[in-house]
Amino acid sequence: MTIRVALGEDNYLVREGIERLLATRDGIDVVAAVGDLDALIAAVDEHPIDVVVTDIRMPPGGGDEGIRLAERLRDTHPDVGVVVLSQYADAEFALALLERGAEGRAYLLKEHVHTVEHLERAIHAVSSGESMIDARVVEELVAAQTAGTTSRLDELTPREREILAHMAQGENNPAIATSLVLAENSVEKYVSSIFRKLGLTWEQDVHRRVKAVLLYLAETDGRGGSRGPKRDPA
Repeated sequence: MTIRVALGEDNYLVREGIERLLATRDGIDVVAAVGDLDALIAAVDEHPIDVVVTDIRMPPGGGDEGIRLAERLRDTHPDVGVVVLSQYADAEFALALLERGAEGRAYLLKEHVHTVEHLERAIHAVSSGESMIDARVVEELVAAQTAGTTSRLDELTPREREILAHMAQGENNPAIATSLVLAENSVEKYVSSIFRKLGLTWEQDVHRRVKAVLLYLAETDGRGGSRGPKRDPA
């Protein structure tokens, strides 16, 4: 099935480059490529769109237009995935993008998208309701939340870490219960304990679930093992 993409990027050369690269990929059709927020909103309203690829800062304000569009689409076009393609590894932007859940959302740094296949994978992921977050952005999110503290993941029991690993794979509580052969109310208790130990007790449920997963991904290899010491980016 062809994925229909609307592209929003105010830099002409970057926009043309992305559009031409995506045109080489089977199963992706760029139906609109525009340079400002109003034109991108119009494109989504006028065409059947599956995924929006957008910069964060665009005219008219040059602020957080891409993030605000992603938020708007949660209400107006909930089935449309969004790939934010930015030069900013900004924790505030990322949390705003993920505040209502990570489903169908990706945050990629332009400097780390070295091949069109990388962008293509993100487009396919969000079109299927999955998510993809650049590792450096995850580090920024966790650093903003845990600066000066030891890892709160160390406080989790083996079972809680196992459940958090399943959360990181995008599973909801019923799916986790099925995977681990547990009662759903038991999973709910474990999840509540995870939130409490990670200091997320007073967050909205969707928001704290995203934060818990981001913390897990930043400090493990996604399979429960340690990433080891973080290195400064080159």
